[in-house]
Amino acid sequence: MRVEEVDLQFSNGVQRTFERIRARGLGAVMIVPLLDRNTVLLVREYAAGLHRYEIGLPKGRLEAGETPEQGANREMQEEIGYAAKRFISLGYLTLAPGYMAHRTELIVACDLYTKRLPGDEPEPLETVRWPMDQLSELVRRKDCSEGRSIAALFMTREILGTIFEHAKQ
Repeated sequence: MRVEEVDLQFSNGVQRTFERIRARGLGAVMIVPLLDRNTVLLVREYAAGLHRYEIGLPKGRLEAGETPEQGANREMQEEIGYAAKRFISLGYLTLAPGYMAHRTELIVACDLYTKRLPGDEPEPLETVRWPMDQLSELVRRKDCSEGRSIAALFMTREILGTIFEHAKQ
């Protein structure tokens, strides 16, 4: 982790020095893998920051030369054993923009098929199927607290009709 100082002068003349955590790597991607209109695939994995297992969306860092869609497809194969034929970008989320430059690209993955790649996880990950119409129950669980996953799921739920209408055309 690298901390850098940013000196700014605002339009009213006030000067401030801010500290921020500098982003590393090539970015990150988080995937909303839709098995069908009402089923999302989640992953249960160890969360070292909380020292417990958490349920959330597949995610990971982008590798050199990867587009967000390519990174999403690779991460899904490594974490849940699926690949996708169609991707929809939801944009990106930040973690704490007041002091952190990190961004996570959000990708909805549709038309899934089974395909597995070896990953870098220390143990096999559990894939959890969850109904999209039961997101309120999911976020009330003690083991589902990751804000980006929750936001991406609700963002996806808002456009589910559009996603599957385009698939029919």
